Amino acid sequence: MTRRSSLMIGLAALAAFPAHGLADETLPPWSERTIIEDVDLNALAQSGKDPISVLQRLGEALFEAKFTSLDGAGRPDATGAIVPTKVRRQSHLTFQRLAGPDANACASCHNEPVMGGAGSFAVNVFVSEGFESADFDTIDPQFSNERNTNALQGAGLIELLAREMTTDLRAQRRAVLQDARATGSTATTDLETKGISFGRLTAHPDGTLDVSELDGIDDDLTLRPFGQKGVFASLRQFTVNAMNDHHGIQADERFGARWTGTDDFDADGFAHEFSDGQISALVAWQATLPPPGRKQELPEIWEKAAARGELIFDEIGCTSCHVPALPLDSLVFQDPGPFDTAGTLRQSDVNQPLALDLATLEWVKTLPRDDSSRVLVPLFGDLKRHKIADPANDTLGNELLAQRFVARDVFITAELWGIGSTAPYGHRGDLTTLNEVILAHGGDASDSRKAYASLDEGGRQSIIAFLRSLEITR
Repeated sequence: MTRRSSLMIGLAALAAFPAHGLADETLPPWSERTIIEDVDLNALAQSGKDPISVLQRLGEALFEAKFTSLDGAGRPDATGAIVPTKVRRQSHLTFQRLAGPDANACASCHNEPVMGGAGSFAVNVFVSEGFESADFDTIDPQFSNERNTNALQGAGLIELLAREMTTDLRAQRRAVLQDARATGSTATTDLETKGISFGRLTAHPDGTLDVSELDGIDDDLTLRPFGQKGVFASLRQFTVNAMNDHHGIQADERFGARWTGTDDFDADGFAHEFSDGQISALVAWQATLPPPGRKQELPEIWEKAAARGELIFDEIGCTSCHVPALPLDSLVFQDPGPFDTAGTLRQSDVNQPLALDLATLEWVKTLPRDDSSRVLVPLFGDLKRHKIADPANDTLGNELLAQRFVARDVFITAELWGIGSTAPYGHRGDLTTLNEVILAHGGDASDSRKAYASLDEGGRQSIIAFLRSLEITR
């Protein structure tokens, strides 16, 4: 089968290329193909055009597109594993709700209350550990983890925070190594960035590191803010994974000839299914989604209860993990990012990364700032992993498989902005009320859960009123 055509966005305008490489053929307006346009990233970076204006529209179209077999949807000879992996046996089903592909569009699951949002229990996904072959045909939790859909609103701000925090922590690592070498003695430092502690790091004069006291972060000191376990460092990595896992659309930057030796790794007859530019368009659309906010024009009784609930939420210790806001120094989102790794397009792979300036977006102007003019990102989170279950309260430790070596009872703190719009709750989406999910907390959150449980009904209802006032704007 011949390679599908594309429409290339060049330096200034869209230039149409003929379909299927035939010089006299163009796509009819009723075409059932949905992947039509592409972007030359190097040309766009050098053009002087605002990349947001070029990529945002295309990214939105791709996010809501219902991919078809004409786009290369499906992966008959490949699994959903994040490392290119061949199937042990081909399924007779093109789509299935287990090992996937399991969705026609990104918006099939990310759609509540708006596109890019969360999903109901009906669109839960089943995911394997992430590195091994993803062949399974059962919902038995010994073989897969069942997950509910997270909302993507504010994702660009989240990644920018993670990048700055990673850079800061790595600078602290360099400093303690230099100290140990200079003094000839062991040196230890407390790792902290933006007010969040990540434990302690000890350096020895020979350049070795003791990472045994790190807390809530990987040994490489890279924050990975995406995924319920906090295992993906960037929207780009998340997007490349999801396109293959959920749609059978394989990005060239991971599944192409550079890494696999073929341009049709899934053997579906379609080469070059998704380009670097198309991934960038999806990344740009997600990165520019406005963050959740506060419900407006509340009834007086709700407004008073929410104000009281926010105070109690802090008093009982919930804000030790669900930090109300973190400061962000720069609003320039580079794509590819500085911490993208092998299998994902990296900054060294392009002439220059795109610079998406989120400060040009209207919604950014509504965000609060501190005395240093830094944007305060109101995420109610800390981008850190915590133990969230224990033997006495194992509701949120309901997964049997570790993911990327993260223990089964450890998850990244869920950002609470927008939680009033994203029921149901819990990693599996099987808790129907906020009261249920709060009482399900164990592990590091045990003291706060006990404090919540000891409140009178009015106090508990005030916290619910506060949380339900945090919503994704329609």
